Amino acid sequence: MYRQGDVLIVPVAESAVPDHVKGAAGEPRDARGRLVLALGEVTGHAHAVPGPGRLVAEPGPFGPLVLELPAGGRVVHEEHAPIPLPKGWYRVVRQREYTPGAYRIVAD
Repeated sequence: MYRQGDVLIVPVAESAVPDHVKGAAGEPRDARGRLVLALGEVTGHAHAVPGPGRLVAEPGPFGPLVLELPAGGRVVHEEHAPIPLPKGWYRVVRQREYTPGAYRIVAD
């Protein structure tokens, strides 16, 4: 497992990745060509993968993101050290905060 700020990145065996995720087109890259895992609402900084890969969003407000890195890669952020990731599949989870009766995604 890897953690960068409020983002948790969990390796997933390829056999555990659903076929609909493997066949999905993936999320678009941002204007800088990065796959954005989480965008800081306050700072505008992003947890992102600048190199090759694909990011698929599962449905639902807290649906996980699934990241495919066919050649490995790294996660970067303006306020954190880069995290190298070996090639493979990953589940990307945003930290959540409980308030009575609800959950919310933690914001940078």
